[in-house]
Amino acid sequence: MASKNYNVVAFKVVLHCICLAVANSSDLSYPAVFNFGDSNSDTGDLAAGLGFQLIQPYGQSYFNASSTGRFCNGRLIVDFLMDAMHMPFLNAYMDSIGLPNFQKGCNFAAAGSTILAATAASLCPFSFGIQVSQFIRFKARVLELLAAGQKYKKYVPAEDYFNKGLYMLDIGQNDLAGAFYSKTLDQVLASIPNILLEFETGIKNIAKFGVDSSKLDEQGCVSSHNQAAKTFNLQLQALCTKLHGQYPDANVTYVDIFTIKSNLISNYSNYGFQQPIMVCCGYGGPPLNYDERVTCGSTKSLNGTIVTAKSCNDSSVYVSWDGTHYTEAANQYVASQILTGKYSYPSFSGKMLIPSLAQVTTTESQSM
Repeated sequence: MASKNYNVVAFKVVLHCICLAVANSSDLSYPAVFNFGDSNSDTGDLAAGLGFQLIQPYGQSYFNASSTGRFCNGRLIVDFLMDAMHMPFLNAYMDSIGLPNFQKGCNFAAAGSTILAATAASLCPFSFGIQVSQFIRFKARVLELLAAGQKYKKYVPAEDYFNKGLYMLDIGQNDLAGAFYSKTLDQVLASIPNILLEFETGIKNIAKFGVDSSKLDEQGCVSSHNQAAKTFNLQLQALCTKLHGQYPDANVTYVDIFTIKSNLISNYSNYGFQQPIMVCCGYGGPPLNYDERVTCGSTKSLNGTIVTAKSCNDSSVYVSWDGTHYTEAANQYVASQILTGKYSYPSFSGKMLIPSLAQVTTTESQSM
């Protein structure tokens, strides 16, 4: 079989790290993008798939609506990356409302999803394997429509876009975070090879590559979770190196999101933030303003008192949006650092032909 030059971006944002596998072009000029992941990059898949709507303050800062299905006050990292590539935001695979157009790609990411197969107790049924199956069906259906006539070309990707497009994967956070509810740190660490094996299988099925408190660290983060993330990331980097050796037509690059986000939290004031760990949209007040019983935008009765988890007045100075997800401002910062290439191994710094995100402004100050 002839070799194909797939552009696979394996984004692994597990408590803050990314593996980025980009094929032979380094200017990130692609005809289409296909994204897989969890809530860090879900642009409405879970909301459409399970039939619910995120209420404001979700979406208030940029879209001025909660109907987008994004678990953020505004844009996600994937939105900033698409914008930097001068491409439209990705439509969610399962969202059929609003005349979605998939000519420039499709987003299969679903909030709560895991790399490992979902179980009856899972928050999201659309695990990585399901997303891969959805992509395979999507591609087959697109090719059927293209063969049927010219009228579908403006709605779906051209056939060669599947070879020339960019594949992004941003998933794994829930595999680790969820495991800590029932497993010890040692058990979580021992599970990482199986998680990455499933991840590797999914990547190969997508692209084919041309062939068949005392627990808190100095930043206020849960140290055991971050220890698991670091171990995961080391093994993920080794996987990227392995894939690079196996498939020379794919330029596999590891991007260290863990360092980007850790630097943001440690040096938040240098980047215009005032609250590195306190939640913008939550309940409870300082120091965390977070109570897992009262999620962002919800109203509950606690000890006979009605309380509401409300949004802060200015989310642009907060890193954390709702205790799980980043604010739009933090997402913008992370995306800008990815685009520098400085956190990639091997480095593609200086090769990027994408404009800086420094000039991207938020409409939040006008909407708040």
